[in-house]
Amino acid sequence: MKIDRSELVGAGESISMTPGEMVRELRELKGWSQLDLARETGISQTNISAIENGRVQLGKERSIVLAEALSVHPASIMFADYKFAA
Repeated sequence: MKIDRSELVGAGESISMTPGEMVRELRELKGWSQLDLARETGISQTNISAIENGRVQLGKERSIVLAEALSVHPASIMFADYKFAA
């Protein structure tokens, strides 16, 4: 099936989120509490809170663990604040 590019609609404005804010949004979309995410990942609820609030840097390993639990690619968490050049 060939797509007619003239029928495509732009995504509109993008939003900027920190990795922690992305974790919070993804967690809330699943309907999970911080404790639920802690149980799924083995990361303490205290650390989940610190990640979401930007008090703790989110490293590669934690990003992978969180992404697997939240069913997303790790890059969607690690690079949530990446700005694309237009």
